Amino acid sequence: MNKLISLLILLFCFPTIHGQPKGDKILKEGQLLFRSEKASWYGTDEFLSRFPNLKDSIGGYLSYEGDDHHEYNIFLTRENPFRILARLEFDSLPKEKAISTDMINRAPSQKERDLIVIRQDALDKIRSNSDHFFSFYKNTSFNLIPVISSSERKVYVITGPQKSGVVIIGNDYLLKYDSHDNFISKEKIHNSMIQLPAKSDTLNVTATMHSHVISDVIDPTDICTLLLYKDFVDWKQHYVISKKYVSIFDLDKQNLVILTRKAWDKINKTKK
Repeated sequence: MNKLISLLILLFCFPTIHGQPKGDKILKEGQLLFRSEKASWYGTDEFLSRFPNLKDSIGGYLSYEGDDHHEYNIFLTRENPFRILARLEFDSLPKEKAISTDMINRAPSQKERDLIVIRQDALDKIRSNSDHFFSFYKNTSFNLIPVISSSERKVYVITGPQKSGVVIIGNDYLLKYDSHDNFISKEKIHNSMIQLPAKSDTLNVTATMHSHVISDVIDPTDICTLLLYKDFVDWKQHYVISKKYVSIFDLDKQNLVILTRKAWDKINKTKK
């Protein structure tokens, strides 16, 4: 057991392990999604507390990272989704309180317009669900996170709980678009959905896990969800197990280690 603990401590000192599949890219993408969704959480709380009379005027919202690495949370008007009701700016963490609120410049920038277009298309596809691609579960809701970079445009769809005390992994999707915001494809990130209890009254839980069938390693949506709820759970590590790899994510340190399943099985043998 001491050998296992020592090895895991050593691994977590080095966030990038040579030869592991796209660990840095997955971690950065997950952190990007986390910052965007956190800005939406904070922005919604602040906007509704400051402007409760405008609640019925909201036709949707989204968040994105600006060129200045600040997070921006925009609220769209109900009558016209291409008219901005308010734009809240957060620093790069983001902090809980917005550093500025703009309710004057209501025309979207080109990036904001593109984000609105792909978000709206994803939302329309979810609502129609003509091919029954999306699954819906009681006491849950979908959160849409549009992302635009120099190389790709996409919308992540993650499932969030509508009741406290649980963390939802899975039932998430990725929709891809071309450089002109035309829909290309959609895919399921997980094959199912699981609910993890945030806390346990009887057990001392230090880590949780789930298995992967579709992908070999942890997904950006997993990292996003784990970071969103890390202050509300007892456990500080999460494991993702597949046939080829084992991904180990430390919620507090935001370190990701990806081991081959062969190496993981060897470690487990040493602790017996």
